[in-house]
Amino acid sequence: MSKKIKVAVLISGNGTNLQALIDACIEPNYPAEIVLVISNKPNAKGISRAREAGIKTRIVDHTNYRSREEFDTELSMILSNSKCKLICLAGFMRILSENFVNTWPNTILNIHPSLLPSFPGTKTHERALEAGVKVSGCTLHFVTAKLDAGPIIGQAAVPVLDNDTPKTLANRVLIEEHKLYALGLELVANKILKNKNVNLHREQDTVFKSLLNF
Repeated sequence: MSKKIKVAVLISGNGTNLQALIDACIEPNYPAEIVLVISNKPNAKGISRAREAGIKTRIVDHTNYRSREEFDTELSMILSNSKCKLICLAGFMRILSENFVNTWPNTILNIHPSLLPSFPGTKTHERALEAGVKVSGCTLHFVTAKLDAGPIIGQAAVPVLDNDTPKTLANRVLIEEHKLYALGLELVANKILKNKNVNLHREQDTVFKSLLNF
């Protein structure tokens, strides 16, 4: 078995992007392995997906903490103990504090259901349809303190159909999210394995050019 980068995945819900990463990591030559899945929601279906795959899980219910900072401190400690090198946000419905993000620089990946910088934040599909765009899609990016504004790893485009609703558009974009996340994590993990000291933010324009418009 080839060497693999240890990954932790943070979720809040169904975990379909988590499942896509689990499926990708099954391949012997895939350069990453999921060592921990954390959910801030006790009943998240994604926890069942992780347990079925034999992956260690933790529930860190944010409602049990007095502040965002207190929650993030606990989360950071658990992640440190897992010895993960990358953190993947997969439907994690929490805005991470600036201190948390700065504690894990060049480490956190997130999948967003729009072609950033267009439509950051929530209700992306509703806003895309209201704007009348002809192309939408998803973006895999590094997480920084500014919401949905970190360096882009890659994007996948989806045509917007005349009869689209937010739900139908979301379903088609989600299919591309699964592909993009697995491919992007592979690319990032391979880069780390080749050069452990690489500054992913600084080099992302050249490192990840091949992923754009895949």
